[in-house]
Amino acid sequence: MTQPTVPQPAICDYEGSTYRTDFWEGKGREYEDAVERTILRRFLPRHGKRYVDFGAGFGRLIDLAAGFEEIVVMDYSRTMLQEAQARLGRAERFIYVAADLYKLPFAANSFDAALLCRVIHHLADAPAALRQIRHSLAGGSTFVLEFANKLNLKAILRYALRRQAWSPYSREPVEFVRLNFDFHPAYIREALIAAGFRPHRRVASSWLRLALFKKVLPLRAMVALDRLLQPLGAWLPYAPQIFVENRVSGAPTPLVERDQLFRCPITGAPLRREGDLLVSTEGNPRWAIRDGIYDLKEPLT
Repeated sequence: MTQPTVPQPAICDYEGSTYRTDFWEGKGREYEDAVERTILRRFLPRHGKRYVDFGAGFGRLIDLAAGFEEIVVMDYSRTMLQEAQARLGRAERFIYVAADLYKLPFAANSFDAALLCRVIHHLADAPAALRQIRHSLAGGSTFVLEFANKLNLKAILRYALRRQAWSPYSREPVEFVRLNFDFHPAYIREALIAAGFRPHRRVASSWLRLALFKKVLPLRAMVALDRLLQPLGAWLPYAPQIFVENRVSGAPTPLVERDQLFRCPITGAPLRREGDLLVSTEGNPRWAIRDGIYDLKEPLT
């Protein structure tokens, strides 16, 4: 009996967006960038063979992986990857990949460290994406996840004052704007464990994300104070952002070689390179390589 096709969740596509200039550069978010970096410097390994930033955008945080031999810069948006490529260059160690988090094109044991930052809040089926990520990671690897926290102080206060309908205490995600979700920490923990991760350290950040604080406090003081408050995330996760450091069970597993990195998002079979194409070894789905970007979002027709 033929199984019914399960529709894929809608995707938030940043293709053609001016996210870098509209949201980050010159927009007063130096504090957010700085506190994220303080956490990631503690949570991410300093060295390794192959690192991936799932949803790297224009490559804002790629410099944190400078100690890795190979760095995969992945995003759903080709134009975001073009911006990253313009910033980072085309050195052989950088591998630019346009791909869908629900259909990742990577073989098992591809990475020994991975990051998903400022992405999962756009995912209608976060557990499905976490399962895909886990499949691509090697035993003993590290995965750092950032998520927008439903159980934050502002939401708690608004709910208490009856200024919002949804409860910050319920575990299900809340979609406050189309394809923008906040998650309860317990929901994320359960999803990580179900996907095969072992949550390790958890911190809360962006405690001072208010325009008033940015006006009256020096950036260095804000970052220092936030860092003092971050450990409260283990017991009192009430800040807007939560970071979780996760481990993959088992002894460190050798990574696949670079020429074995990709699998077909449709068939799951290895891909072989033929000129500027990647071709599935099962069936005949073909994928383009354009200007140094592996385009594995949609097969060629």
